[in-house]
Amino acid sequence: MAYKTPGVYVEETPRLPPSVAEVETAIPAFIGYTQNISYNGLPLLYKPTRIKSLKEYEEVFGFAENTVFSTAGATGLKINKRGNRFVTDGAITDPFSALKFRLYYSLQLFYANGGGPCYIASCGQTGAAVDPALADFEKAFDALQKEDEPTMLLMTDALTLTIDQYYGLYTSKGLAQAAFLKDRVVLVDLYIDAADKGIKSFADLATDFRTKIGVNNLSYGAAYYPWLRTTLPYALNEKLQPVVRGTGASAAEIPNNAVLRDDENPTASIYHVNSDLYNVIHKEISKFTIIAPPSPAVAGIYAYVDNTRGVWKAPANVSLNLVKEPMVKIDDEDQTDMNVTSTGKSVNAIRAFSGKGILVWGARTLAGNDNEWRYISVRRFFNMVEESVKKSTEPFVFEPNDGNTWSKVRGMIENFLTLQWRAGALQGAKPEEAFFVKVGLGETMTALDILEGRLIVEIGMAVVRPAEFIILRFSHKMVQTP
Repeated sequence: MAYKTPGVYVEETPRLPPSVAEVETAIPAFIGYTQNISYNGLPLLYKPTRIKSLKEYEEVFGFAENTVFSTAGATGLKINKRGNRFVTDGAITDPFSALKFRLYYSLQLFYANGGGPCYIASCGQTGAAVDPALADFEKAFDALQKEDEPTMLLMTDALTLTIDQYYGLYTSKGLAQAAFLKDRVVLVDLYIDAADKGIKSFADLATDFRTKIGVNNLSYGAAYYPWLRTTLPYALNEKLQPVVRGTGASAAEIPNNAVLRDDENPTASIYHVNSDLYNVIHKEISKFTIIAPPSPAVAGIYAYVDNTRGVWKAPANVSLNLVKEPMVKIDDEDQTDMNVTSTGKSVNAIRAFSGKGILVWGARTLAGNDNEWRYISVRRFFNMVEESVKKSTEPFVFEPNDGNTWSKVRGMIENFLTLQWRAGALQGAKPEEAFFVKVGLGETMTALDILEGRLIVEIGMAVVRPAEFIILRFSHKMVQTP
């Protein structure tokens, strides 16, 4: 600094070394249809938006689409009366087959299982006349590729697409994007037919899944099965729920143009006219709860484990909240082909255990036979370290490519990995057994590299892996005589 004016000058000399800041690891991006596609005059369509809570989602994106319950052949619930009992005129139609939009319910599951900040990528507006379209999802995936923060990708409303389109989105958009950016993973739900409500066995779904998911970029994805029956009720606007008079019921009990509840028009409101019938109807429709794909709940588990233990801990052996049961019960024999298969395309099970609840019982990537990338916790830990180091070394771009810079970079990364080792993420009795950082001429670079402006750092890490199989060996101890 050139001093030209008399006076006192203060100079600050940096003494502390630069450091690596750990990036966020549990920021999912949900792709689906929303009730609102604008907020405060600003567009939301294909504009990934960060939210922090379910309340914020409701304020910005709205709620679930209303469900109208009906009995066969009726517009609404047709009610008969037999003696003093009210009964529905035939079985109530299960709303599952007609449910096209699950994003709001997915957010409920995510937050109930430990979720936090996330991104919403709206690919369209919900509505009775709207059908999810392949092009909408593709545009939402493309928009998410420009976002730096998301670390997980999920689809919630693609079930009405064909099976080829469904798995094609995962491969050409989801897994391809994750492999290109190297900072996110994809949570995959197996495709199910709306008619069977997710009760097909894994054997019935496995061939289509493993064939259509392909072989590319499998280490960046993890699949979960089966779908889950939750405790979440269907969204119901009682003012829009018709109730139709059937045989045996009088006009006084079920008026014309009756709805379940309308406080502004009590003469047509079953709640006001006939409270006994209102309770009967509520009891019947409460039997129907949301059947959801497992990935939103699992995304919440990822966030919970990351926040309580660390991204290096396998997100498994953790119970799910708001879940009644898996739609298919799985035992050890059923899980054999899911977990270890010749194709390597592992699928993680959601299982019910007596006295424990509904547990995530697997932590494999789709590359289940790959020794390097078999476990999703290893993949995600590497993603975190790579992204953290990448961002923290950006200030060294255009710095002199000499020993002083190499020493700073090496020390910065070694300090960061030492902290990871102390937290339990890396194996080894001492840091040098857990990782190495190499940088310098003759070690990672040639003279030509330096002339052409390349500073090359090589990092190796011994990441802890889950004890997936615990083997207990017992033997008879022979009696020893004195």
